[in-house]
Amino acid sequence: MTRVLLVDDQELVRAGFRIILQSEPGIDVVGEAANGADAVRLARELAPDVICMDIQMPGVDGLEATRQLVADASVTSRILILTTFDRDDYLFSALRAGASGFLLKTASPEDLVEAVQVIARGDALLSPKVTARVIAQFGVAAGAESTPSAAAATVDTADTADTAASAATAAASVAVPLAPVAPAAPDPGLTDREAEVLSFVAQGWSNAEIATALFVGEATVKTHVSKVLMKLGVRDRVQAVVYAYENGLASRRRA
Repeated sequence: MTRVLLVDDQELVRAGFRIILQSEPGIDVVGEAANGADAVRLARELAPDVICMDIQMPGVDGLEATRQLVADASVTSRILILTTFDRDDYLFSALRAGASGFLLKTASPEDLVEAVQVIARGDALLSPKVTARVIAQFGVAAGAESTPSAAAATVDTADTADTAASAATAAASVAVPLAPVAPAAPDPGLTDREAEVLSFVAQGWSNAEIATALFVGEATVKTHVSKVLMKLGVRDRVQAVVYAYENGLASRRRA
C-alpha cells in the first residue's frame, strides 16, 4: 500500500482528495493536516510514502514544511506540491525546497492518482508545461537547446502550442534566484556515458527515449540514471535537471 498524507488548509479540498485517492486500490490516506507545522509532525509520526502538500497555508506554509522535511534524515516521505496557483516563483521554490513533483489542483482525478503512484515509485513528476518552463529557465541561461520529451509528445496540438509559448516566455517571467540543489562540483565523477545520459535527462527525455537513442536497454538506462543521481547527490530526476543546468552539465555529450 502507498501511504499518503494530505496537507491543505481547506477541509473540503482534503475531503475531495481523500475520496479520489481512497477509491484507488493500493493507496491509503493515513492522515490529514491543515498547516505545515502539523504536516511535519504527522510525517514524522506516520511515515507516509507520499505527502500531498499545499503551498499557501497559515503559519508554516507548504514550502517551509517541505524544506524541513527534506532536511530531516529520519523522514523518507516524498513530496508532491499541489497548488491552485500556476506561478513560476512557486514552481522553482518548490523544486529548490526538494519537492519531487508539482501539480495544479485543476488536474484531473486520474492525474492526481498517477502523480502519487509515480512519486511513490521513487520517480519525479512534472507536467509537460512545467517541464518546458524548467528547461526554458535553465536552458536559456546556459545557452542550451531543449529537446521534445515523450511527455510533451503526448499532449494534443493546442496544449503543445501552449507548452511552446510557455517555454519561450519563462526565462523572462521568472525572477526568483535559484540556489544550487546540491553543492556545486566542477567534476562530480561522471563517466562519459553517465554525462551523456544526464544531458538527455536535462532535456526532459524519458528512459525509453534515451534507450532508443543510445541503442541500449531501458534497464541499462535506469542503472545509469541511478548512478548519476548518487554521484550528483540529488534525490530524483527533477533535482538532477536543476543541478545539471546550474552546474554546466546539461549539454555534455559523449564524444
